[in-house]
Amino acid sequence: MDESKATPHDPYAALRNPDYRWFIGSMGLITLGLQMQGVVVAWQVYDRTGDPLALGLIGLSEALPFLAVALFGGHAADRMNRLRLCMMSALSLAACSALLLLFTWRSLSGPLGKAVAPIYGIIFLTGIVRAFYRPANVALGTDLLPKELYANGSTWRVAVFHGGMVLGPALGGLVYAWRGPIAAHAIVLTLLLVGFAGLFPTRYTPKAVRPPEGSIFASLGEGLRFVFSQRLLLGAISLDLFAVLFGGAVAVLPVFAKEILKTGPQGLGMLRAAPAVGSVLMGLTMAHLPTLRRAGRTLLICVAAFGVFTIAFALSQSFVLSLLLLAASGAVDNVSVVLRATLLQSLTPEHMLGRVSSVNQVFIGSSNEIGAFESGLAARLLGLVPSVVFGGCMTLLVVAFTTWKVPELRKMDRIG
Repeated sequence: MDESKATPHDPYAALRNPDYRWFIGSMGLITLGLQMQGVVVAWQVYDRTGDPLALGLIGLSEALPFLAVALFGGHAADRMNRLRLCMMSALSLAACSALLLLFTWRSLSGPLGKAVAPIYGIIFLTGIVRAFYRPANVALGTDLLPKELYANGSTWRVAVFHGGMVLGPALGGLVYAWRGPIAAHAIVLTLLLVGFAGLFPTRYTPKAVRPPEGSIFASLGEGLRFVFSQRLLLGAISLDLFAVLFGGAVAVLPVFAKEILKTGPQGLGMLRAAPAVGSVLMGLTMAHLPTLRRAGRTLLICVAAFGVFTIAFALSQSFVLSLLLLAASGAVDNVSVVLRATLLQSLTPEHMLGRVSSVNQVFIGSSNEIGAFESGLAARLLGLVPSVVFGGCMTLLVVAFTTWKVPELRKMDRIG
């Protein structure tokens, strides 16, 4: 009690660092643009094809190049100036957005009116760029803060990230409904360019350059060996991989919106934003709380709750209830994301942050993008509602298996 009185918890400690504020401000704008782009592309593709599998192919188009290049992106983050790599990646994301805008404008009429292959191709390029942006972003955010602020910084970074996920889909759906895809893609491009410009004021002193440790493949292998040697970290990110791989319903939300909930692109934007609303509210709550006790048990409970909310969402035929269930799933997901991010930062040596982050991103990329393909394929084979119910049940089985096989995760108390 006396120690806590002597060092009161400061929920805004990380935000008092001006460079960190510039960093997460830029990240928030880029996230806002990419999330807006996601809902616009999803509605564009489904509007042109009417096929849920086509939605899954969007995720696959991004996941395959991302997974192929992610480890090299982590190597680059450990060998290059991390701020410079973030800036180059942000500018490249803006270039991909410009290509989407150009294709959409050229395909308004004529033989390209129903074409989706060029969209998949541009998303493929985006996946390559994100493979470099993500590990550099995580490592740079860690470099800007002292170790004692990792947990607080992770909480705010996740909150800002999910804030972009709140506004992005809603804004994308509204602009698409009112002004069409060209206006929506133009706003996305503007947001990405402003996010790129927002990195310029960030003051960053790179760590001392370390000599190369053997070949590039030896360097990549070091990152993989580190992750697989840390059972706590491996258990946490494996839980994310398989739970979200089976339990996510985001990829098929356009089908729920159009076929079950009977709403348009603006309703889809609200559905896509709902998980992030819950996440932001939970993030703000966590920022004002002291360090979480019984972190491992909390992580497992939250992932199990994610599965339960997914099943309930699949069975809902009420738009309002569906929004509430998606928001609840986002709230519990926020807790698990913050705990995993803090665990990764606390266990990983500074010189390996890029490579270890890239390994983590391979897991996350597998769960999100390949999970999107799995959702689309399962929806076609099993039917929309049964496929999402099945995914939620699989999430519960994954939690039970992880609890049994990684008991140290269940027993983990504080992180850091």
